[in-house]
Amino acid sequence: MKTVTLPRLESAGMDGWLVRLFDTIDEANMPWMLALVRDCEATFGDALVDLVPSYTTLLVVFDIDRLTPVEARRQLRTVLASLAPDEQRGHAEVRELPTWYAPGVGPELERLAAHAGISRDEVVECHAGVTYQVYALGFAPGFAFMGSVDERLAVPRLPTPRQRVPAGSVGITGRQTAAYPMASPGGWNLIGRTAAVLFDRKRDGFSLLRVGDQVRFVPVSREEFARLGGDTTAMKEAP
Repeated sequence: MKTVTLPRLESAGMDGWLVRLFDTIDEANMPWMLALVRDCEATFGDALVDLVPSYTTLLVVFDIDRLTPVEARRQLRTVLASLAPDEQRGHAEVRELPTWYAPGVGPELERLAAHAGISRDEVVECHAGVTYQVYALGFAPGFAFMGSVDERLAVPRLPTPRQRVPAGSVGITGRQTAAYPMASPGGWNLIGRTAAVLFDRKRDGFSLLRVGDQVRFVPVSREEFARLGGDTTAMKEAP
């Protein structure tokens, strides 16, 4: 079991502290990060404004009218002194994202196959054969950074980002994968599109995916994708 040897508190303004639990990205970080989120919620109570977890850090934003920075730091040190990993993480429900893998909606699918020296179908098998961990939300509301993809599929971002990536587009950069919750610019390598609605203002919490969730991309046919409400409009190949 991984241990936290030297958590650091870094000032993030008058109403925030950044807790740095680790210096490197590792799947074993997540039970500790989830435990820290849970304990901060319990300790800060109504004085808590926001928690923003990432791969190695947790940003804690508090109500400056209820706590001074010194008091907030003291509470965080108390939390860290008794922090223990959340052992229930492995029992979390796996969220499934129905995904249509095709060059028309995944312009880099063929290029990734050539890069890895495998067939297009094998790229799909590699990507869909992993249960991914949501490490962080960012870039856009509901955009979940997940890892880790098969190392054969690890490729850098596009040299020129696209001005518009359709909602639901599934992409890879490095050993991370993600699905765009809404149409936006983006430079990830696109290999398909999911029919899942990733961001909905009517949903409690808005985002379908949350830090700590486990996710699987489930390959579906074009017909099934369309039946589920997916947009089958093909993309232009140029970024």
